[in-house]
Amino acid sequence: MNIHLSLVPVVSLLAGVLILVMPKLLNYIVAFYLIAIGLIGLFGGGHFHLHL
Repeated sequence: MNIHLSLVPVVSLLAGVLILVMPKLLNYIVAFYLIAIGLIGLFGGGHFHLHL
């Protein structure tokens, strides 16, 4: 069984949940999200593969 886990949707989901839980941190969450997506794009670490 192969599970293909992409890092970008996981980061997006985590950011969305944090915004729902702590809306006062919206600016920080968006800033960290954009930095994380930029680093993932630069270093090409967008896909991790788990083989189960």
